[in-house]
Amino acid sequence: MSRRKIKVVEYDKNWIKLFEKEAMLIKEVFKSEIVEIYHIGSTSVPGLKAKPIIDIMPVVKDIEKVDGYNEEMKKIGYEPKGEYGIIGRRFFMKGGDDRSHHVHIFQYDNEKAIERHIAVRDYLKTHKKEAEEYAEIKSKAAEKYPQDINGYCEYKDKFVKELEKKSLYWKNKK
Repeated sequence: MSRRKIKVVEYDKNWIKLFEKEAMLIKEVFKSEIVEIYHIGSTSVPGLKAKPIIDIMPVVKDIEKVDGYNEEMKKIGYEPKGEYGIIGRRFFMKGGDDRSHHVHIFQYDNEKAIERHIAVRDYLKTHKKEAEEYAEIKSKAAEKYPQDINGYCEYKDKFVKELEKKSLYWKNKK
């Protein structure tokens, strides 16, 4: 069980600025290794309630080189976590128990992982009904599991998996 309280809050327009500020810091660390950097997750969807944690997805030329930047990432406040359960990803957290940012790094040719995150973000931006439904599920999950991140994630799991399928179908049919 985590010590940190899971809270889902109303959308905050400052999340965009927080992403932009952090993206600049990350670009300074990785320099030419960065291909692109995306704001993903619920904080990237205007109007969507979310845990106030900015999800950032840098895309890099060579995922194997990322570990060589761990010390520099620590200097800007990040804790390196390696793959952290997802093969082909490098994950970093900022803020300890008061988490503020998650960084999910993928190599440019890991198209499935990259496309999934972008498709869900874009789908929620254009499908307000599903975004509202997702917000409600997240709020209920946080109420039911205020200090159990696994319980919180399991509560949302079925909806999220269905959302990913719909999003990818929608994106590929456009």
